Amino acid sequence: MSRSFSRRSLALCVATATSLSVAVPASSAAIVNNVIEHSAADASLKLTPVGTYESEVYAESAAEIVAFHPASKRILTVNAHAGQIDILDASDPAKPTLIGSISAGKGKEINSVAVRPDGLAVAAVQQADKTEDGDALFFNAAAADLDTAELGRVMVGALPDNVHLTADGGYALVANEGEPSNELNAEGTDYVTDPEGSVSVIKLPEAVEAPTQADARIAGFTAFDGQPLPEGVRVFGPSGHDSKPSIDFEPEYITSQDGKAFVTLQEANAIGVIDIESATVEKILPAHIADHSQVPLDPSNKDDAAELRTIPVKGLSMPDSIGAFTAGGQTYFATANEGDAREWGIKEKDGGSGVYTDEVELKDLVEEGKVCEGALGDVDLDKLADKKEAGNLKLSNASGWNEEKGCFDELYAYGSRSFSIYDSEGNIVFDSGAEFEKITAELNEPGIFHHNADNEEATFDDRSDNKGPEPEALTIGTVGERTYAFIGAERVGGIFVYDVTDPTNASFVTYVNNRDFSTDEFAAAGDLGPEGFAFVDKADSPNGEHLLIVGNEVSGTTTAYNVEDLLNADEDNEDDADDHGENKSSQSSHSSTATIAVGSIIGVIAAVAAAVGLLNTPGVRETVLSFAPAPLREQLGKFL
Repeated sequence: MSRSFSRRSLALCVATATSLSVAVPASSAAIVNNVIEHSAADASLKLTPVGTYESEVYAESAAEIVAFHPASKRILTVNAHAGQIDILDASDPAKPTLIGSISAGKGKEINSVAVRPDGLAVAAVQQADKTEDGDALFFNAAAADLDTAELGRVMVGALPDNVHLTADGGYALVANEGEPSNELNAEGTDYVTDPEGSVSVIKLPEAVEAPTQADARIAGFTAFDGQPLPEGVRVFGPSGHDSKPSIDFEPEYITSQDGKAFVTLQEANAIGVIDIESATVEKILPAHIADHSQVPLDPSNKDDAAELRTIPVKGLSMPDSIGAFTAGGQTYFATANEGDAREWGIKEKDGGSGVYTDEVELKDLVEEGKVCEGALGDVDLDKLADKKEAGNLKLSNASGWNEEKGCFDELYAYGSRSFSIYDSEGNIVFDSGAEFEKITAELNEPGIFHHNADNEEATFDDRSDNKGPEPEALTIGTVGERTYAFIGAERVGGIFVYDVTDPTNASFVTYVNNRDFSTDEFAAAGDLGPEGFAFVDKADSPNGEHLLIVGNEVSGTTTAYNVEDLLNADEDNEDDADDHGENKSSQSSHSSTATIAVGSIIGVIAAVAAAVGLLNTPGVRETVLSFAPAPLREQLGKFL
């Protein structure tokens, strides 16, 4: 069946239904009218938002990490604001619906969730006092009664921030971030409490039941205390702090492949490699550092321009999300290079003993004479320090300091504004460089798209001085014979997709942003602050299409995207036809004519049913859709 005939039959069907119906409800406000899309000329994928669940809680972390359970067709969304997992019925991805929740308990927060195909799910639970040991909460994601879905809990380390299940379902791995307390001591020289960071390795039972405490082991970093670390790995804190890896390594996000786990140590600008079976941290790898004298960036939020340029500053990638995959029989992992300052304490004016932070601005270092003479070559420091050049650029004072000279001989910004691919030994094989910012700069158009906007306000250029688009979310998915990385830009929003089938030669495919930059009204603005991704294979999908599920922290929305394979679209259409008993040899003009006729009839039936309100009657909508040919059913589902 030709694609052109299929499209014409769909258009006729929808046009007929539209002309007759006056009762079709409006689409959700969280799917904006003009979704931003920018693709490579030879793009092999198309990403389209098809449905969303709106928590109606804004800028309060009501949708963060997401997971999908195929058998029950449920999306699990971390609602940190309410301290629970929201369970969404996604049997129709165009209309995900809240059906219940799993609570962490009074005063506790949930930071992450993952689920096994049989329904065994695990959530990372943070205590009210984040410095205390947290829990891994196990529950049955497919339970008919979610009030009784909890199966048990296992104690893990302090502030469990991310949970990951190995591909074989045998282990749950929990990244225990171990952040310090929010208070400094009376002298303001150290944290009141600073627990160790670690990774919990939990052996899982084969059945849908909770493991025991004896099944949980801790992989810590004490073996690296006092040992030399790779160049570029950072260990630091307040002046009175006992800085060492066991305390200052703060695991952020975790992935695994073939018996090894890879965990990002964001503030340390490092990645830990863990042997899962022995629950041992084997080595520490340095994370990517960008050289912005070679790789341009937009360093100013005060120049009224979407302009990238090179400056003598380096960028600490400080990765957040991480995803492992295989290519050519070898293991690789990809990271979203967000960047993050370390800042804890309570200001003295608010009754605290002060705040420790490693964040400084470039202009302040220049004005205070803290940049070593000649360190940046023949650059004009006064010009560089101008706010229209790079004066407001946020830097870390924990890197580049020359103790002997008493000044900075290198300047380091937060994040590399890119994503990176490493081999299993930690060698960089690809980095996207300035591509994210180049794309958003090209798209910049007042009222339409605002380069380097924040995720709460659509102000143009607002984040150029501080991590730019801020890539944070990342997941890996396979479509056809190709492997793709999906990377979320936390601030400006949207999803970048790269073909990573050949990791050393990864290439940009498409960028899609379900955001309306003409407004700051939350519901109307669309998806803000993509925080967590879950890729769903078409074999597991409720609508027979590859899906990407996105949790958006600021807008509090959980959105499903169709992932269309443009390379094999005709083959997919033929497969769909075969699945519904059509004779492959007769898929010609006869099949196209039949599709047009059936599509038009179904359109009329749907329109009439909608007009008289019959689609609200239980079972009617499903019956109408069941008569539609496969190529039309999804589109009709959206329309109805």
